[in-house]
Amino acid sequence: MPHFRVEYSRNLEAALDVPALLDRLTEVAAGTGVFPLAGIRCRALPRDSYRIADGHPDNGFVHVELRVGAGRDVPTLRRAGEAVFAALSDHMAGLLACRPIALSFEIAEIHPDLNFKVGNIRDHMRARAETAEAAE
Repeated sequence: MPHFRVEYSRNLEAALDVPALLDRLTEVAAGTGVFPLAGIRCRALPRDSYRIADGHPDNGFVHVELRVGAGRDVPTLRRAGEAVFAALSDHMAGLLACRPIALSFEIAEIHPDLNFKVGNIRDHMRARAETAEAAE
């Protein structure tokens, strides 16, 4: 954990640079020291069906949800959330300057007893790092 879900109105897709946004969210989350890089997942979901405010076709939205494992205190999550939101706002600054956009971000904690997962990413990351070290 954490897992980022970025939802956005399709009318922003050409100007949003989604891959750069996902890279930035990953970098900032890892840089907070709160979340291990191996646990970070980012995915983006364009939305074709939406209505924003008065329904004007220029209106757009970006909503980022950060789902995290239970156990961190609120001040720690707030500090990480502020860093993520600052990076998100910075990424969106150009669009916000010229388009009607609703930008939002929230952190949701996942219930520890209702979270099921399995994976081997960490094992592969460790093996790649060992291979890189051996090559040096």
